[in-house]
Amino acid sequence: MTPPIIWLASSSPRRAELLTQLGVSFEKLLPDDPIAAEALEAERQGEQPNKYVLRVTLAKLALARQKHREQELTPRPILAADTTVALGGRILGKPQDSRQAGLLLTALSGTTHRVLTAVAVARGGRIEHCVQISRVWFGRISREAIAAYAQSGEGLDKAGGYGIQGGAARFVRKIEGSYSGIMGLPLYETARLLRC
Repeated sequence: MTPPIIWLASSSPRRAELLTQLGVSFEKLLPDDPIAAEALEAERQGEQPNKYVLRVTLAKLALARQKHREQELTPRPILAADTTVALGGRILGKPQDSRQAGLLLTALSGTTHRVLTAVAVARGGRIEHCVQISRVWFGRISREAIAAYAQSGEGLDKAGGYGIQGGAARFVRKIEGSYSGIMGLPLYETARLLRC
């Protein structure tokens, strides 16, 4: 089956790379106000990680669908996704600076945490979605390694303050689930949603 051409409601270079790996062609459909879009990621009091990541994904999809309608763009599937890291019931978002990145890595050092990625696809009036959950085991990370990684800036735009596909890979003892999901787009589930 030929992969579809889609609208991608994400500025993530990792998601773009993973869609390319699937052979899916896309054009980006991004919000006109990225600061307002980022506000969608604000956590609500008592919100569970799986509900949070799906809510944020569906909100991003709604913004993209609205823009698609307003601009009368070519009808194509629209894909939105979001990834979060959870330590127990605590949601670990994107750090604002290297100090926060260091605090997140300190919290994750020597623990098992979950990486949750929600994917939603809209086709006309129909929306399909899923939440993929992976487990990641971190070994103990020295203070020096945490400081060096945090200062590198690599984790600043990533949930939990790290990217598994980069320098933080050396902290990972084991994963259970989807490596591509941990990167930001679970390929198996995405292929099924896109029917490719």
